[in-house]
Amino acid sequence: MTKLYYQGHGSVRITTTEGKIIYIDPYAGDGYDLPADLILVSHQHGDHNQTDLIAAKTEECRTITQDDALEGGKHNTFELGYLKVEAVEAANKNHDPKQCVGFILTFSDGIQLYLSCDTSKTEQMAGFAARNFDYAFLCSDGVYNMSMEEASECAALIKAKHSTPYHMAPGELFNRELADKFEAEGKLILAAGEEITL
Repeated sequence: MTKLYYQGHGSVRITTTEGKIIYIDPYAGDGYDLPADLILVSHQHGDHNQTDLIAAKTEECRTITQDDALEGGKHNTFELGYLKVEAVEAANKNHDPKQCVGFILTFSDGIQLYLSCDTSKTEQMAGFAARNFDYAFLCSDGVYNMSMEEASECAALIKAKHSTPYHMAPGELFNRELADKFEAEGKLILAAGEEITL
């Protein structure tokens, strides 16, 4: 089964049913010891692009950055067999939509995961409810991105089965007090270092 390990801040590691290891926005926490099959980087801010933390990579390892995701001036999709990666809009006053993306991941078992990465509410989110996401991870620091209140509004708009706040405070892996302020049906709080089966 697909497993997600929350490393903290905006960093996530996923192990697919096929045993593929995916790192998204490496920066925080531990758990960078497993050889990477795929690395996703949403943008080039220093708290999202520390790929040197990943100790090893398989021969087939692929890195998809915002440049790949936005090549040709559109949000691209990558069919990898074990996974479909869709780049989606991510933007606010601190994040240029031409230099930043979010990701929708669809696994071979049908599980769909939306990672907002760094953003505020986007126009695309209005169509996300129809996708019936299983999980949505929403940034919520209220400094560089949307606040916890806006993240809660986005959760209500997206209507994922499970909604999780992450990227809660600059320089912190996790903040329980802030996480408790997140409001959503199917609210799922993950502390740094926790792993769940999707």
